[in-house]
Amino acid sequence: MKDNDYLISAYGVRMPKIIYGTAWKKDRTAELVEKAVMLGFRGIDTACQPKHYHEAGVGDGLAQCLQAELNREDIYLQSKFTPANGQDPKRMPYDPRASLSSQVAQSFETSLSNLKTRCLDCLVLHSPLASEQQTMEAWKAMEAIFDTGGVKQLGISNCYALEQLEHLYYKAIVKPAVIQNRFYADTHYDREIREFCRQQGILYQSFWTLTANPHVLIHPMLQDMASKYERTPEQIFFRYLTQIDIIPLTGATAEAHLREDLAIFDFELTKSDCDGVDTLL
Repeated sequence: MKDNDYLISAYGVRMPKIIYGTAWKKDRTAELVEKAVMLGFRGIDTACQPKHYHEAGVGDGLAQCLQAELNREDIYLQSKFTPANGQDPKRMPYDPRASLSSQVAQSFETSLSNLKTRCLDCLVLHSPLASEQQTMEAWKAMEAIFDTGGVKQLGISNCYALEQLEHLYYKAIVKPAVIQNRFYADTHYDREIREFCRQQGILYQSFWTLTANPHVLIHPMLQDMASKYERTPEQIFFRYLTQIDIIPLTGATAEAHLREDLAIFDFELTKSDCDGVDTLL
């Protein structure tokens, strides 16, 4: 990826404008992470959540790349603390009987071990907890990790109520640098949240970006743009997002699709085209 294919967060962290997501890859995780990185991806998203992520497989795949020609500093690596209600009770990555703060600390140490690294570029709270008090307790534990230098910035995921994000932002000492949300019509594409993020310098990451938007991909306007630029509708949509400073996650497994995802930086949509896609959301 080229220098202009990155954004700089409020904490000075260099983040690629497209990130490889590793959920649900299971036994293929290491193979797919290695393939994605060797093809050119420089951002990896995972979670300390065995229910949906094989985090150790991410570490194995990255290790193969780092033995080849890359340095750890070349990769933006983020993982998540997943609260107990999002975990498989039979495969807990921390002691569920421990205090919430201890669970965060244990989860983080598990992530470092799984990923074979001394530091994460971002630690994300996988979702708000049942109460604001619990959310802030988890966040303060993440701030403690930030203070030790174990992570360069913090973020939150699956936060769809603007009031929740505002409460976290104004109460936190270490402000969220990232929010990662499902990008779909049911939440009106988080327009209010994205405006708040723009005002506060929070970078917005989208997931479920293609799966949730088949109506956008088949729309005649997008189809016409795909013909005009000689690209796929998926490439047009991803390129639109990057041009409005949304960082999409892609979980592609086919090499052809991985190459297409990286190729979105080989062309640029006009403002008129971006305005057109915006009307579809």
